[in-house]
Amino acid sequence: MIVKMKKLTLLCTRASREETLEALRTLGVVHLKHIQPPEGGDLEEARNLFDHLKRALEVLPKHPHAAPSGKEPHDVVKSVWKLIHRRQVLTEQIDALDREIRLYEPFGNFSPQTVKELSEQGISVILCRLPLKNMPEIPGDVNVVELSRDGSTLYAALIARGELSIEDVNEVALPGESLADMKQRLTDLEAQLEKTEQEFHSFAGDRDVVAGLTADAEARVRYLEARAGMGFAEEVYYLRGFFPAEEEQKIRTAAAENGWAVFIEDPSADDAVPTLLRNPKWVKPITAVLDMIGVSPGYRELDISAVFLIFLSIFFAFIIGDAGYGVMFIVATLFFKRKLHGNEKAKPGLNLLMIMSTCTVIWGTLTGTWFGITPEALPAPLKNLRLDWLSGDTDTVGQHIMYICFVIGTIHLLIAHVWNFIRKINSWACLSDLGWVLSTCTMFFAVGTMVLSNPFPPVMLYVLGVGVALVIISVVLEREYFGLVTLVLDVINNFVDIISYVRLYAVGAASFAIANAFNEMAVGALGEKGIFIGGLIAAVCIFFGHALNIVLGAMGILVHGIRLNTLEFSSHAGVQWGGFDFKPFSKRKEEV
Repeated sequence: MIVKMKKLTLLCTRASREETLEALRTLGVVHLKHIQPPEGGDLEEARNLFDHLKRALEVLPKHPHAAPSGKEPHDVVKSVWKLIHRRQVLTEQIDALDREIRLYEPFGNFSPQTVKELSEQGISVILCRLPLKNMPEIPGDVNVVELSRDGSTLYAALIARGELSIEDVNEVALPGESLADMKQRLTDLEAQLEKTEQEFHSFAGDRDVVAGLTADAEARVRYLEARAGMGFAEEVYYLRGFFPAEEEQKIRTAAAENGWAVFIEDPSADDAVPTLLRNPKWVKPITAVLDMIGVSPGYRELDISAVFLIFLSIFFAFIIGDAGYGVMFIVATLFFKRKLHGNEKAKPGLNLLMIMSTCTVIWGTLTGTWFGITPEALPAPLKNLRLDWLSGDTDTVGQHIMYICFVIGTIHLLIAHVWNFIRKINSWACLSDLGWVLSTCTMFFAVGTMVLSNPFPPVMLYVLGVGVALVIISVVLEREYFGLVTLVLDVINNFVDIISYVRLYAVGAASFAIANAFNEMAVGALGEKGIFIGGLIAAVCIFFGHALNIVLGAMGILVHGIRLNTLEFSSHAGVQWGGFDFKPFSKRKEEV
């Protein structure tokens, strides 16, 4: 549910500005909207300090049980920054030296000092790269000493008495030290870099205190931004913001206690209102996905969190498709739940994985899919749990699963339009969603006919006609005439959106094929190479094959499972994900 917001305008005197901000920060329920861009010297200084501390915190290793160094927090930050600069210098030196070694390695190890001594005695030596195909003409009095070659280039030293200058030769400048010295210096630099990394780890136990400093600095920046962002007229300062409607009495009480003048109203259509989602406990796991992809519904849009959770779990089951994988995921989830007990940030993600894994086990059991083993080869208890209608390697079974995918897709899209129809019931716009409900039902039968060769009920043509008529009536009455121009394309897109749900079957079938192929490779290795060598090869095939399949499945969830919710469904529900999170002006928990 998207929490209803109220718009606040608060006025105070110039003398009470600091106390007002402090009281408002203690209240912690108002998302501020700056009247003017926050600027100022003290704010810029605070931002620089925050960036400085944040960078130090980012490079500190995360070792919760490491012992603190014993230094003061600010001294820790100074030491960390010295290490940051040292690491940067060492990294740049190592990269430059590594490039130099690669440049001179084909010429082998020699002493540049010896070459200089020969030059003093009138003998010239130059290093060069010569193309093997179009070799330049070398004078007869010049000795060409081949040092190495690759497929296209000859690396050589040209030696002659007196001055040596040859055109069209790619000459390489003489190095300042021998190749052996370069490699030794590289080893020394890498040892210094390793020592620097170890010094970073020595401050791992101070991460919490540096995190506290960083949070304090961030809070200071937010406070100064709030102060600099206030509007003013002579001795009166004012600010604006948004807060949850249920907090109105708290705002009015604080205004009376602090002598504020407040004006509270409903947000206008032009206001950019932050979004605060407040869902039941069973829906909260989906916040892990929304946070991961960084999206939030707009304040005036639908909160589709519950639908997102239900259908993403179904899509996960279809795409992964293997009950054996589902059991592995459940075991891993239980392990991390125990390992991360009390970690509230990890809780939504682990709960979501548990829900999706359970759905995968159910679907994989019904289809008889366990670690890519063919249904006929399954043990009797697992074989008896599968449904023949969904299990096997026949075209008929594939059509059955595709049919289920189209049913799921149709229901998914119908939920979007029925939901919008209910929301718009007091306006002519609801007729458009009713029309799309009828169109979606028609397109379901059209997809079944074109993909699965199912008979098309003639009555659905009349249903489609009524649906299109309702859309036209709504567009005309709402005066959104551009909808008439795109109507034909919208009907086609309605058909395409339903058919796109076949990807659930396609990705799941590909996942089974990959797992089964690696299983057959493992069985073949056992038969050809014997128990010991064959068993080793089989173990490698099974491990890496199934690991690869799981990774591809996870990518399929991101590409297909999330897309069907955030694109196909959301476009029908009118959700554009253009919102931004509600972030109240408040103190840190540690401060409170």
